[in-house]
Amino acid sequence: MKVLSLPENEPFITGIDDMDICSNQIIKLADASICHCRSGKAHIEIDLQAYEVTENTQLLLLPGSIFNCTYASHDFTVSYIVFSDTLFWEITSRLDPSFFHFLKEHPCIVIPEERVQPFIGLSLAMKDLYEDRDNSFRIQIFKNFIQSFILDFYDKTQHLFLQKKPEGISRQEEIFKRFIQLIHKHCATQREVSFYAAELFITPRYLSTIVQNVSGDTAKSIIDRHVILEIKALLKSTSLSIQEISNHLSFPDQSFFGRYFKKHTGKSPLQYRNQS
Repeated sequence: MKVLSLPENEPFITGIDDMDICSNQIIKLADASICHCRSGKAHIEIDLQAYEVTENTQLLLLPGSIFNCTYASHDFTVSYIVFSDTLFWEITSRLDPSFFHFLKEHPCIVIPEERVQPFIGLSLAMKDLYEDRDNSFRIQIFKNFIQSFILDFYDKTQHLFLQKKPEGISRQEEIFKRFIQLIHKHCATQREVSFYAAELFITPRYLSTIVQNVSGDTAKSIIDRHVILEIKALLKSTSLSIQEISNHLSFPDQSFFGRYFKKHTGKSPLQYRNQS
């Protein structure tokens, strides 16, 4: 999915594309993206969560998100703004951590008709700015535009979800939510239930019970699914060697890494990388 990756030496890009993305290829996004579906529909997965994208669906994808598209209609068109992770963190550096948790949980929403025009206006402004290469303040103007849009997006979408939110969230549901947030943050290096239990100041047994009660699944299997997704993204979207991926994910050695991956997928890392 080329439009979700920046060309070399470009801090941001913008445009409208038919987005030929029905490749069913898991990729880890290095950059941030704001997208608005103009027509058609698609089925996508973001960090293991499935979403249907239809007209007026808006996506705000964080750097490091793991993305897969399993279906896109022939008339699927999207307005998009993609910008580097460096710019994203500069723009959002003063925002509350709850903002990022919110975006992780709600990256994809259908916006009301009255919210469509602001994004179209932003897209047009970004297109003009992208082409204005001689503007001495080009990057600063971009950051100001995007920061204003993201803050407004957060305000409006937060209100939408608060209207749908149940009156109370149980203690177990809150712990489960924090468990998933910790997995997103640490799964590249931490694969044991005990680590996440310690971060939550509860026992591994209690965490396992909570996860089973809330999701019907085991804590270990949820951790493993996220780790495998991370490995698949690295195998398919980077040129890192198997050894380098093993080291990056803190496996004790390449042999253990290979056995772990094959246990969960039925394929060796090399077989998975080489398959079409």
